Amino acid sequence: MVVVVIIGLLATLILPRVLGRQDEAFIAKAKSDIRAMSSAIQLYKLDNFKFPTTSQGLDVLISGGKDGRGYVDRLPADPWGNKYQYLYPGEKMEFDLWSYGADGQTGGEGVDADIGNWNLDQN
Repeated sequence: MVVVVIIGLLATLILPRVLGRQDEAFIAKAKSDIRAMSSAIQLYKLDNFKFPTTSQGLDVLISGGKDGRGYVDRLPADPWGNKYQYLYPGEKMEFDLWSYGADGQTGGEGVDADIGNWNLDQN
């Protein structure tokens, strides 16, 4: 019984700190994925002299450019299990690449905020 009480006390002290870190880790993972895919898109442009169109989407990074080589092995889902979004020409940059965040919807604040190639350096 004493062990159960001790575990319960430790859980109440530690869990709030760990759960907050999970959101931070998900945001960092999304930013890392966006940086990696942005680099692959830039390589695609170097080989093909143009960015992939919106209709081609990110899938073209797997099938490759003019020589058939791929630029990524697979397209990751964002940390919340949704597809990354791609738009060319972009509304905020030359091309826009983003995740809708935890809520899977446009806008939001905190963990629900959109994470895009235009705001990677922001907190």
